[in-house]
Amino acid sequence: MRFLLDAEQRAFTGSLHAMLTAADTPSVIRDWSRGDHASGRALWSRLAEAGVFGLAVPEAYEGLGPRPVELAAAFVELGRHAVPGPLVETVAAAALLTGPGPAKRFLPALADGTAMATVASGGGYALDGDAATVHLALAPDGLWLSPGPGPVRHSLDPARRLTLLSPGGELLTPGPPTDHALAWARLATAAQALGVGLALLDRTVAYAGQRSQFGVPVGSFQAVKHRLADAKTALEFARPLLFGAALTMDPADVAAAKLTACEAAYSTARTALHLHGAIGYTAEYDLSLWLTRARALRSAWGGPDECRERALGGQAR
Repeated sequence: MRFLLDAEQRAFTGSLHAMLTAADTPSVIRDWSRGDHASGRALWSRLAEAGVFGLAVPEAYEGLGPRPVELAAAFVELGRHAVPGPLVETVAAAALLTGPGPAKRFLPALADGTAMATVASGGGYALDGDAATVHLALAPDGLWLSPGPGPVRHSLDPARRLTLLSPGGELLTPGPPTDHALAWARLATAAQALGVGLALLDRTVAYAGQRSQFGVPVGSFQAVKHRLADAKTALEFARPLLFGAALTMDPADVAAAKLTACEAAYSTARTALHLHGAIGYTAEYDLSLWLTRARALRSAWGGPDECRERALGGQAR
């Protein structure tokens, strides 16, 4: 299908792009990875003022949504600039806190950015638990409010800090989570991945035009052109799947979009690393911030096999 954002949606994403470009996100990411959340929280507040988190919160609870298409468009920009923090987890929390009591208690603060949520599934690790103010744990018997996070452990992506949530707490919603909440998390993850892939492609195209071998830019070599064209094709194929899934919010459609966008971003990351050469491996070079994010998003909220199974009609795990 052919999907184009309307003028209002394009203006919204354009304003986010301008804001994030001016925010110098690489320095924010590096502060966040060291546990210094000040600049990240300031950026979080600006995103909330722009309405990003309100897109996942119903109007009845002081949000703007639910508006999955606009949310997907916004998260493409968040991925393009590799914004740190439990972004997807806050969206997932908004979809999980559906009961009148928990919704009234938590959703207004999530929408206006004064609260930041993280979610752990099956007793596993929660993302950025040291920064989040709302700690949720998904268990077979329901959604629990955890009393707090444990020690921080680092992941493949330095800006994605992991914590084990403390056991026990308050039962907010009994019963297993619905496909609806997982679909929102996967949609936001897919959109982030697409943005990461687009940023990696743009940076690699620019680098290939500057780096020379045998007196000419490496971007003029046919083999390099083919690699970049393949990356561009994969990312552009993922885009309509993403926005098509945002229109239907069918769990199978969203799983297909997540699989396609994350695989396209991961493939683009491999191409970017190859064409940059040794400099791409260095943590000091900004490209690494997007390389590690592409790898982390690929397995977040359902890896390739799980999403493929769901997209083909299997049971969600």
